[in-house]
Amino acid sequence: MTIIEQIISKHSSGVPVKPSDIVDVFIDTRAARDFGGANVVKNILDNGLGLADASKTIFTFDCNPGGSDQKYAQNQHYCRQYAREKGIRVYDVDAGVGTHLAIDSGLAWPGSTFVSTDSHANIMGAIASFGQGMGDQDIAAAWAKGAVWFKVPASVKINLNGPRPANVSAKDIVLNLLSIFGANQLLGYSVEIYGAETEKFTLDERITISSMGTEMGAILIIFPTSQGLLAELKRITGKDYPMVTAGPDAVYEKSFDIDLSKFVPMVAKPGHPEDDTAVDNVRNQKIDSGFIGSCTNGRIGDLRMAASVLKNRKVAPGVVLKIVPSTDAIWNQALGEGLIKVFKDAGAMVSNAGCAGCAAGQVGQNGPGEVTISTGNRNFEGKQGKGFVYLASPAVVAASAVAGFITTPDQIPAKPAEFGNAAVLKSAVKEKIRSEKPVIVEGKVWLIGKDNIDTDMIFHNRYLTITDIKEMGQYSFDNLKGYEDFAKKAKAGDIVMCGKNFGAGSSRQQAVDCFISLGISCILAESFGAIYERNAINAAMPILTYKPEIVTELALSNGDSVRVNFGSGEIINLANSKSGKLDKFYDAQMAIYKNGGLL
Repeated sequence: MTIIEQIISKHSSGVPVKPSDIVDVFIDTRAARDFGGANVVKNILDNGLGLADASKTIFTFDCNPGGSDQKYAQNQHYCRQYAREKGIRVYDVDAGVGTHLAIDSGLAWPGSTFVSTDSHANIMGAIASFGQGMGDQDIAAAWAKGAVWFKVPASVKINLNGPRPANVSAKDIVLNLLSIFGANQLLGYSVEIYGAETEKFTLDERITISSMGTEMGAILIIFPTSQGLLAELKRITGKDYPMVTAGPDAVYEKSFDIDLSKFVPMVAKPGHPEDDTAVDNVRNQKIDSGFIGSCTNGRIGDLRMAASVLKNRKVAPGVVLKIVPSTDAIWNQALGEGLIKVFKDAGAMVSNAGCAGCAAGQVGQNGPGEVTISTGNRNFEGKQGKGFVYLASPAVVAASAVAGFITTPDQIPAKPAEFGNAAVLKSAVKEKIRSEKPVIVEGKVWLIGKDNIDTDMIFHNRYLTITDIKEMGQYSFDNLKGYEDFAKKAKAGDIVMCGKNFGAGSSRQQAVDCFISLGISCILAESFGAIYERNAINAAMPILTYKPEIVTELALSNGDSVRVNFGSGEIINLANSKSGKLDKFYDAQMAIYKNGGLL
């Protein structure tokens, strides 16, 4: 049998299996991440299922270390609660990429089976293990039963012949393979890789190649074990593992002989990992940023490669380089070896371990129009942000960051490319028609009897990336208890009336602009936060202060219609014609208001 057939046979009935057989496969380690983990738990609870074996079940929080997104933070906490109840191990936000942790901690080993909500769980092929990324229901079934059904895939054999060029890294090898096979020629196959040079591949190099089996459409790219690999695994885990190789009469559906000596440094062009070309064909392409990390190139070997290029050099002016080790142990090893200092001295930003920009949960994202060169495994449109992403090796990314354009370590210029001062941002200035601003307004009053309403209550920080004022109104007060539906009920012309220190907290302009977006005619408060007061006046949002007794004097009730005169400070309750005095606009405030705002 082929390697995958042996592993599946051993983990099912023990009888030989062949392609297209469908069997229940016992899973040695069953993982769920912060991405998908909450749904795994929900599937188990909603279907009244139990847990087969907590000792074989783990959570790995690698997509969003730190829970910097509210949804991730919520899901992580939900999973932690379930883990505490069931005694499940959690590799939390301080640990790193789950698949790497599984290898380094001995949770996956040669000949084992491993599943995760990570589509790159087939990275286990690097150690001759059967790893699979699966959906939430599959993982829930594995947690509850200890096994999942699987159709045995056909196997393909690739022989890499000839010597490996000195300037060709593992990332270059897999990009060369992608250029040959594309995204679907190996679809659904288990791919075994052989060759004299491959036996010398380090664990880190095998991980890089196996991690991109997903991008080739393969079930997994699997390497037979070598004495060198087993020695490296023992050094990392302290455990002895058996050799895992295909049987002498193993049957392959296809076999390919490929000349490794012809491979060259490659990059994948933006949009498709399989759209590959030699670095020479895109050399001098200006970049805005570089990223080194992900489950594909965040190992210590990758960091050493980058450091060898960056040592005694600086990242080009205007270029940002982000580096994310794959695990905390590797981060600390890099610190001990002085690599972190090399990175910081070069001007790079080094983050805590995790998946980083690949999972849209940490550093590594880029903005619209930004050109990034990355060691990630995917550069689909929008995957790492809204810019353009080239994929390359750590050496090429580091060299490009120093040069300011795509290049190789042997062709870094003495002087980096710099950005010109030509205008690249189009002006959004439109001719504004200045209309006469009303000094007297009428509207329904919202009596909100609360002090210290802060800017997070008014406009929560999860919406701070919104820049279009038209979109802001819908989020007004959605974090203020009892007023979460304010934006749906408020009408243009309404007046908000609150207690002391309205707008305490941050300097966010959106906390003013959200009311402008809704058409609120003015805000009355006993006092305003200092920054908020300036922001409102500068935005021509009418605000006035009042003495607390005025509510009683006017016999104000929620929903009453009132008239406010900004110039005189007079306020009239139109429901009973009672009037009172507010602190009127001062001269500068009136001038800014009539101007339509400070700008």
